[in-house]
Amino acid sequence: MYSTLKYLHVLCVSLSIGGFVWRGLLMMRGSPLLNSRWVKTLPHVIDSVLLATAIALAMMSAQYPFAAPWVTAKVLGLCAYIVLGSLALKRAPTRGLRIACWWAALLVFGWIVSMALTKSPAGFFAYQ
Repeated sequence: MYSTLKYLHVLCVSLSIGGFVWRGLLMMRGSPLLNSRWVKTLPHVIDSVLLATAIALAMMSAQYPFAAPWVTAKVLGLCAYIVLGSLALKRAPTRGLRIACWWAALLVFGWIVSMALTKSPAGFFAYQ
């Protein structure tokens, strides 16, 4: 069961970041497709499954925020990613700021993935 959840989690991570990159490109092009109902709804479905699998995996492995430092760092990184993503796709007042937030969100995402791979709050900085 753990392996199945982990594969589903990784699939949702891939779909989530792929969708975020695509929506960011739509934003940069000023595409009206960005305002279509399915483009707004599908990410919430994917991210809900992603969050559910993350919680299930944390419970199954007994690695919880504030008990496992890398999990705590991932949760904090996720909060930063959500704020930056929201600014990037709709809340930032200028196109330039939205693009900067989009790039920053992608960097935070990379750090989150690196923490998952290294099991260290330092993520890719752990290999220095």
